[in-house]
Amino acid sequence: MLDLPSRPPHRRKPPDVRRVVRSRVVHPRSDRGPPDGAQHPQTHQRLASGRRPRRALTSRSGFMTGQDVSGRSFRPLRRRGIQRLAQEQWGSGRSVWSTDTEDRELVVDQIEVREEDANGRVCDVLGVAAGTRVWARSRRFVLDGKPVLFAMSYLPSDVVADSAITQVDTGPGGAYARLAELGHAPVHFREEIRSRMPSADEAERLSLSMGTPVIHIVRTAFAEGGRVVEVNEMTLDSASYVLEYDFDA
Repeated sequence: MLDLPSRPPHRRKPPDVRRVVRSRVVHPRSDRGPPDGAQHPQTHQRLASGRRPRRALTSRSGFMTGQDVSGRSFRPLRRRGIQRLAQEQWGSGRSVWSTDTEDRELVVDQIEVREEDANGRVCDVLGVAAGTRVWARSRRFVLDGKPVLFAMSYLPSDVVADSAITQVDTGPGGAYARLAELGHAPVHFREEIRSRMPSADEAERLSLSMGTPVIHIVRTAFAEGGRVVEVNEMTLDSASYVLEYDFDA
């Protein structure tokens, strides 16, 4: 009988390609790995499965840059989950995003702000009766020309009515700074994180490559006394993010 290998070719190549990439032998000016069709410098074998080893290496080793749906390189965004929500951050007028983006270009588009009846899921988290009015804020975040996240926030109307939170531009420090001015400063946050495959609409809004999962984060902001003052549902392109949580024991 033939002694057939138990693993497909593209799964057998990553360790070898890893050495080639790190040595910059095949494609010295690229940080995305050898191009498709490149040859191994010692064996002269054609690396015909180039794209698949690159995907495997990116997911396992994390040393390559990501790519958007057009194939452009994209450096993943490091989301510092604790530091970005510190009161000294938004309380001093800085955006929570400034902790993550450094000197990269961030654009917020597809902004919609409206008052509506809260659905059952939002009512449960806010701890209010069905049909309670809330202000809903929807927006998409585009980093270096690549859509990376869209979010929908819900805030109780009796808290934020007639404030800047009901406007497109919430001002320095964002919604949390405005909540503090209204006497409802967030003092505690909770985030729940899940990963799943995107819907067709989500894949289109985030310009996702085929097979890329999304990360779904639901953040709840609590004011003094335990009242929930915001529910924020965020959908992230998983290939564009590293989620970092740095805290003391």
